[in-house]
Amino acid sequence: PLSKRLNEQGLVVLRVYIEADGTASKAEVRTSSGYERLDQAALQTVLRWRYVPGKRGGAPEAMWFNVPINFVLE
Repeated sequence: PLSKRLNEQGLVVLRVYIEADGTASKAEVRTSSGYERLDQAALQTVLRWRYVPGKRGGAPEAMWFNVPINFVLE
């Protein structure tokens, strides 16, 4: 709500480590939106999501992915 009142918006790119079971175990900001509140909200959110893990040789494998989150006021 505070970010909305202050008209904060922007793109955050997060580097997220996806485990073989589809859970995220680590995340870090790769490119900031310029607003700490938005960056932290994005970090907390991606750690709760479930993902389709990457595969190597047909078997799921843990690996890093870049996840963009775009905050846009409408």
